[in-house]
Amino acid sequence: MPRWLPRAMILALALVACFQLGDWAFHQLIGLLINVLIAFFLALAVEPAVSAMAARGMRRGLATFLVFFAVLIASVGFVVMLGSILASQIIDIVESFPQYLDSLINWINETFRTELSRVAVQDSLLHSDWLQRYVQNSATGVLDISATVLGGLFRLLTIFLFSFYFAADGPRLRRALCSVLPPAKQAEVLRAWEIAVDKTGGYLYSRGLMALISGVAHYILLEILGVPYAPALAVWVGLVSQFIPTIGTYLAGALPMLIAFTVAPWYALWVLGFVVIYQQFENYVLQPKLTAKTVDIHPAVAFGSVIAGTALLGAVGALIAIPAVATLQAFLGVYVKRYAVTDDPRMHGPAPRAGSPLLRQIRRSVRAGVGRPAAPDGSGKPGADAADGR
Repeated sequence: MPRWLPRAMILALALVACFQLGDWAFHQLIGLLINVLIAFFLALAVEPAVSAMAARGMRRGLATFLVFFAVLIASVGFVVMLGSILASQIIDIVESFPQYLDSLINWINETFRTELSRVAVQDSLLHSDWLQRYVQNSATGVLDISATVLGGLFRLLTIFLFSFYFAADGPRLRRALCSVLPPAKQAEVLRAWEIAVDKTGGYLYSRGLMALISGVAHYILLEILGVPYAPALAVWVGLVSQFIPTIGTYLAGALPMLIAFTVAPWYALWVLGFVVIYQQFENYVLQPKLTAKTVDIHPAVAFGSVIAGTALLGAVGALIAIPAVATLQAFLGVYVKRYAVTDDPRMHGPAPRAGSPLLRQIRRSVRAGVGRPAAPDGSGKPGADAADGR
C-alpha cells in the first residue's frame, strides 16, 4: 500500500464529514439566514431616510428608531382598519344568514317540490357526525394555530431587530467589512452598497407611487358604486396589489368584490372587470414608465426574477427578487464592455413595406387621374384640341 493512501482516505473522509456537517447546519439555520436577508433589504430601504435625518444632526440610532416607529404605526393602523372591516362584514353576514337560508330553502321547495324547513335543516346540521368531527379537529388545531402565530410574531421581531442594527450601524458595518479588503476592493464594495441602496429605495418608491395611484382609482370606482368602507378597501387594494407580486392584484380585488356582492351581485362583476382592466393598464402603461426611472429593469426580466425568487425562497424571494436583480444588473453593467452597433437592417428590423402591388397601382392611377386635364364635355378624356396641342 502506498504511504499516501491512508492519509488520502482520512482526508477524503474528513471532507465528507465537513460537507455533511455544513449541510446539516445550513438546513438548520436556513430560517435565520432568510430573516437576515429580509432585514438587510429592509435596512437598505430605510437607509435614505435615516441618512437624511442623520445629516441634519440627529443621532443615527434615534433616526432609525423614528423611521421604524412610523412604519410600525402605519402597519398596525392598516391591520386594525382591515380587521374592523372584516369583523363588521362577518357580523352582517351572520345576522343575515337566516334570511339567506330561508331564501335558499324556499327556492329549493319551489323548484324541486320538497317540504324542507329551516328548523329541520338546522337540527340535521347540528346533530351530524361531520360537524362533530370538524369541531373536534378544530379544537385540536387551536394549539397549532397559536404556535404558528407566535412563531410569526417572533420572526417579525427578529427581522426588525436585525434591520434596526443594520440601519443604525450602517457606517460601522461598512467600515468593518472594508477593513478586511484591499483599497481597490473597498471601492467596489462601497459602490455596490450604494447601488443596492439606490435600487431598493427606487423599487419601494415606484411601488408606493403605483399603490397610491391604484388606491385612488379603486376608491373612485367604489364610491361611484356606493360600496361601504371605500377608503379602507382602496388602501387594501393599493398596498396588497403592489407589494405582493404576481397574484397580489387578484388577491387584493377579492375583498372589494365580496363586499360589493353584499350590496348588489352585479357590482362584484363591475369590480372584477375594473381590476382586470386596470391591471393591464398598469402592466403596459404605468409600470414601464415608473420602473424605467427608478429600477431600470425590463418587464420580462422582472417577471422572470419574481418566478425564480419564488421558486428559491417562496414569498420572500418574490418580494426581494426585483431589487436584487436590479442591483446585480447595475453593478455588472459597469464591467460589461459595449460596442457601437453596426448599421445593418437585421439590427433594426425590416423596413416598413410601402404596400402591395395592387395598392401601388391604384395610387398611381389616382395620381394620374388627378393630374390629367378634364375634357370639355366632361367625359374624362382630353379633347381633340388638347390632343393636337391646339
